[in-house]
Formats: sequence, C-alpha cells, structure tokens
Amino acid sequence: MGIDVKAHTRPLTTAEIAALALSLAHLGAGPQAVTARRGLRNTFEHLDLDDDVIATTLATLTEPMPADVASRARTIADAITGRLMIRLHYQDAGGHITVRNVEPVTCLVHREYWYLVGVCRMRRAIRAFRFDRVLAVEPTLTPARPHLADRFLPFQRRKAA
Repeated sequence: MGIDVKAHTRPLTTAEIAALALSLAHLGAGPQAVTARRGLRNTFEHLDLDDDVIATTLATLTEPMPADVASRARTIADAITGRLMIRLHYQDAGGHITVRNVEPVTCLVHREYWYLVGVCRMRRAIRAFRFDRVLAVEPTLTPARPHLADRFLPFQRRKAA
C-alpha cells in the first residue's frame, strides 16, 4: 500500500540526502535498515542516472557501511548533532597519520567514498576526510561553532549576493 504524494512535493536537497544517507548507512543490514534504504533509493527515481559518477555515488549512499566504519560514523553523526568538536586519528593518502581536532559540519558521498566535511583546527580551513582513512574518532565536550552544511557541499548552486 503506497502513500499518495501531492504533486507539489519538492525533491530532497543535497544536505537532506546526505543527512538521511548518513543516518541509514550506519544502521547495519537489519530489515528496518533495508526498508529505509529502499525508500531512499526511491527518492532518486527522478534523477538521470546515465552519469556513472552519480550512479556510483547513489549506490554508495544506499549501501550499509562496514561495522568498524559505521561505529566511527555514529560518533561523527552524534558530534554533528550535538555541535561538538571531535578528535580524528587520520591517515592521508601518503600513509601519514595525524591527530586533528575537527568541527564536523556534514558528511557526503562522492563515488564510492564517504567523507566528513569540517573545519580542521590544525589547518585552520575546511577539509574533507575520507571515512575509510579515519582510524579513530574521539568525542569531545568542546563546542563547535555552528556552520551551515549547504555552504560546504560541492555542486551546490550559490545564491547571488
């Protein structure tokens, strides 16, 4: 039995899709999570999936994360919700490990990778951290400044000033 959706419904924004996908991604593979992911996939029906990048990204959005990554994703999601800084133990592409204090803003997916987007206090700049390179996440009680996620997401149309 379906629900009759009114014609004036608008598609989800990039920020809304990212938030829903992050919430679903770390739920695991239980029946509720499978149903919820199917619902998220249905929201993509209006999109043109002839583009391989978009198709791969949407597939990643609707797949469960490995258990260890999901655990770190829950800590990140809690910090975003609570507007608290986190401490990341991060390994970059060259294998160098750093510990960084980050004000998490949002999470996004590009192709087959999840990213945390936040303000890195070490670099004093916006950075994207690939989830699979995050070795550990430590919650802190340090408040993070509020940041609007839409300002940090790629491929967003900027409003004219």
